Amino acid sequence: MSKTIIEKILADHTSDNVAPSQIIWLNIDVRSARDFGGANVVKNLEEHYPKESKIADPEKTFFTFDCVVPANNLGYAENQQIARMFARKYLNRKNLYDVDAGIGSHVMIEKGIATPNSTVVGTDSHLNILGAIGAFGQGMGDQDIAFTFKTGKTWFEVPESMKITITGEPAPNSYAKDITLGILEQIGSKGALGRSIEFYGSTIDSLKLAGRITLASMVTEMGGIIGLIVPNNEVINYCRERGNKEFKVQNADADCEYSQKLTLDFSDLEPRIALPPSPSNVKPVSEVTGVKIDSVVIASCTNGRYEDFEIVAKILRGKKIHRDVMMKIVPATQEVYGQLLEAGLIKIFYEAGAIISNPGCGGCASGQIGMTGAGEVQISTGNRNFAGKQGKGDTYLTSPATAAASAIKGEIVVPGVI
Repeated sequence: MSKTIIEKILADHTSDNVAPSQIIWLNIDVRSARDFGGANVVKNLEEHYPKESKIADPEKTFFTFDCVVPANNLGYAENQQIARMFARKYLNRKNLYDVDAGIGSHVMIEKGIATPNSTVVGTDSHLNILGAIGAFGQGMGDQDIAFTFKTGKTWFEVPESMKITITGEPAPNSYAKDITLGILEQIGSKGALGRSIEFYGSTIDSLKLAGRITLASMVTEMGGIIGLIVPNNEVINYCRERGNKEFKVQNADADCEYSQKLTLDFSDLEPRIALPPSPSNVKPVSEVTGVKIDSVVIASCTNGRYEDFEIVAKILRGKKIHRDVMMKIVPATQEVYGQLLEAGLIKIFYEAGAIISNPGCGGCASGQIGMTGAGEVQISTGNRNFAGKQGKGDTYLTSPATAAASAIKGEIVVPGVI
């Protein structure tokens, strides 16, 4: 029977019949937990499973700390240490990515832990970011992850698939984040509810890995299970070099069935912005210009790659951030931080007046830089702006280009072409 991409990936990891709405037992290639939720995973393992057989396969089991790194409160310090001591006892040391490593999903891509067609679970609600490389990633609760650590598998309901094709060439000052927000503008926060999305079209094909990560990371905000992008040669070569192993690249069958097909024309798509209090409250930036801002944060699993900061550096070079604006920069991983150092971008940020942090999730997690106070207006390159998510202030979501241009002006502006 013809299959979609998600159905093919799942079929490769189960002996059960794979069809929409079917519940299957799914074999998991990579099992992970982060500092948020990791301690509860350990507690579940300690409580429910005998000490001699806690982990099905230590080589496939990982801890990644990224939410509040290093810990700046007792709760996170204690949780990290609980997970850290468990990992040291039951896992290889290389399978613990501590507070210096960066965002876990990005680390998995960089280190070749996740590869196309692999199945990965963890305690991260945006682990579906792995759809950027044609892999299945899924966030799950503490008890489900503990069970996966113990058995190497989990149950999963096969989702329906929808197909979104993007046509047209966006405006020269629009980027992957603008395309992503443009899709949210069209389908809303429930447009992909409970479904897997497959993204197609020349605009999608031309996205580099960083842009694919941006798009895949916000499928959660569309209500989707995962957003899958067929890897191009650049992504395939990247994954082969990092993973040093062979893998399949899954393509949907030509006659497979989708629950919905959408074609969106993004010809000359202007830069987009998501207004509080929802990532789907999207408008052209040109309709929101002039709003005074207090802070800007360039960070998160959505826009924390070197390519994102390269755009910011081109805009900031030789300029100063507005005196009333705090600009905060958080690289996604240690590798990205090293790239910024080698390329001299950190000097540009420093001279412009930005605050540069160690790698991590940034303001998406309560505790790391990027939080807002009551009355504060912030521009963020993150993926969520719900009330209270990043503090008591108002958060607008934009591309790094819009964020950087607005930081200089002190108010929301449309970025120029760079």
